[in-house]
Amino acid sequence: MNKNNDEERQITVIWRRLKRNRLAVVGLITILLIILIAIFGSIIAPYDPMKLNFRSINEGISTSHLLGTDQVGRDIFSRILHGARFTLLIAFSAVLIGLFIGSLIGMIGGYYGGKVDLLVVFLTDILLAFPGLLLAIAIVAAIGAGMTGVILASGFSSIPQFIRITRGVVLLEKEKDYVMAAHGIGESNVAIMWRYILPNCIPPIVIITTLRMAVVILITAGLSFLGLGVPPPLPEWGAMLSDGRGYLVTAPHLTIFPGLAIMILVLAFNLFGDGLRDALDPRMKL
Repeated sequence: MNKNNDEERQITVIWRRLKRNRLAVVGLITILLIILIAIFGSIIAPYDPMKLNFRSINEGISTSHLLGTDQVGRDIFSRILHGARFTLLIAFSAVLIGLFIGSLIGMIGGYYGGKVDLLVVFLTDILLAFPGLLLAIAIVAAIGAGMTGVILASGFSSIPQFIRITRGVVLLEKEKDYVMAAHGIGESNVAIMWRYILPNCIPPIVIITTLRMAVVILITAGLSFLGLGVPPPLPEWGAMLSDGRGYLVTAPHLTIFPGLAIMILVLAFNLFGDGLRDALDPRMKL
């Protein structure tokens, strides 16, 4: 009972800290709104995002088309609403891949140490030597373009960040008294990692997950812009940017609005991630 009360008090304190950071709250609200748009985009959208209309090519902002139309007459507002679903689906899936594999490898390397840890550090350093987008391009080139390729490429490019943060926490925690006590009562290594060390890894993992979402969204947009991402005519934001780059002078709205959508979502995750980091830091004062 006391343990539950302590956990509730900790959650309350974290929420109070987070609420004091107005930018973090704005970021959280923006993320929730975009998630709702991704879920209900097909209901909100006034037009079919795939439907061609050659009578309305490259139209500007109007009452019938709030954000104009693209080079084949498709409604940009409807495509952005639908595109939120693809962008968030790819980002969440990729980050989950990096989170699961990276955290597992980082925990094993940090806990067992020795040659295992040296191998983990060596492989992590090799992956970190490549810029994220370049590593993702190499992975897509190896496994093929498309939504699955983008998810796997963005996910594998996120693995080294999760390895590094998890390994660092495990190296600190495994030397503490509660871990020594668990060894003394005969707990197995798996039980110690799962029951004792992992809960202390959750706060930094949550923070890096939130911040990594912003990076993965940019990587996904970059791959789609280069023609290696979601295939046309699916309305993914990076692909919409790529489609509009040939009309920057005659129809700049083709790139402005998808670019703004990407910028707003990335900024929201960064603001929320920074605020969450401060809220989870026990050294921060209310």
